[in-house]
Amino acid sequence: MKQEINDQDSRKKVLIRLRRIEGQVRGVQRMIENEAECSEIMNQIAAIKSAVNQVGLLVFENHARECIARSLSEEDNEQSFDEIVKMMGRFIK
Repeated sequence: MKQEINDQDSRKKVLIRLRRIEGQVRGVQRMIENEAECSEIMNQIAAIKSAVNQVGLLVFENHARECIARSLSEEDNEQSFDEIVKMMGRFIK
């Protein structure tokens, strides 16, 4: 089943965060090319990981809201619940 980020505000937030992450990754590449201190590089990598997790959380939240809304309008609530649980499991790995 195809899922999308339908809320324009949510989509905009995700895209802004992804562009920021892209810039952070390029910054780490430059730091490595310029032989920056390992501790500085690791700090930036930690920031990137956190930012990626935040994007995942935004996407998951949107998906969960859609599944919950759909399950309230359908008879097969258990399938929607199972879908949310499976996605959460993939996200927290």
